[in-house]
Amino acid sequence: MSARPKRSWPPLASTALAFALLLAFASMRYPGFLSVRLFANLIGDNAALGIAAVGAAFVILSGGIDLSVGALMALSSAVVAVLVTEAGAHPLIAVPCALAVGALFGLGMGAAVHYLAIPPFIATLAGMFLARGLALKVTSESIPIDHPLYRGLTGAGLPLGGGLRLSTVAVLFLLVVLLGSLAARWTALGRNVHAVGGSAEAARLLGVPLAATRLAVYALAGTLSALSGVAFTLYGSSGNPAEGVGMELEAIAAAVVGGVSLKGGVGKVYGAALGVLVFGIIHAAILYEGTLGSGWTRVAIGGLLLVFLALQSLLRRE
Repeated sequence: MSARPKRSWPPLASTALAFALLLAFASMRYPGFLSVRLFANLIGDNAALGIAAVGAAFVILSGGIDLSVGALMALSSAVVAVLVTEAGAHPLIAVPCALAVGALFGLGMGAAVHYLAIPPFIATLAGMFLARGLALKVTSESIPIDHPLYRGLTGAGLPLGGGLRLSTVAVLFLLVVLLGSLAARWTALGRNVHAVGGSAEAARLLGVPLAATRLAVYALAGTLSALSGVAFTLYGSSGNPAEGVGMELEAIAAAVVGGVSLKGGVGKVYGAALGVLVFGIIHAAILYEGTLGSGWTRVAIGGLLLVFLALQSLLRRE
């Protein structure tokens, strides 16, 4: 059995082509659209979703699904805001606490999937309701975060020249994509994830530790969902228990558009990040148009998702 099926490239190539075509169309229609500023804003504005999409990609590659992404993002942001603003904790203490909460949630859902044989959809749906409820118990309203470290990180970034910079959350997003892609390609966990997603029974016969792999994948996804909540607090300088509604669906859609097969075992982690940027280009183009409502972003994403699902289906028939 091959841990990396050969058909993972065509959907990703299609995603790259879609991104290039959308960018070319928008550049011709809207003068000044294609710029360094646009790309810097595109990465920064979509950083929280991009981080969550990397975690979603790992889960989907393993043959699972995670519906708790948005709720864990909200819980994480609420935990950080309450600890820093109301409890007086330093962000270097609050952030690890929030990440630990995400990891524990992920471990719990992974244990439910593996040891109790609960379908991932149901296990993570329960996790979604639990995390969202806990977020609202932590705080029922948005809490601003005013701390010197937060102010410094918000104003910091990677200089790009001409007074432009890549924001802190954008750098965090790119770092997560890089590390996630390297882990999926070069580590034992990455090989095991592809093997389990391709065929759990065949992977077991080959000696792949199913329990450890599933627990690690869901714990990683939970941690990245929590990290996306931290990115949100850095982006907006606040924590909000109502944030992240629908984020799980966007993360899954980005992974699929990025070439990750819902059947498991096929895809690239960085493809999910490219899918996020495709969504970002669509949203930016609609904003430039000015006459279209925000609902058209959902329409375009839905249509694009159907196209890529059809493409995956056709490739499986070959």
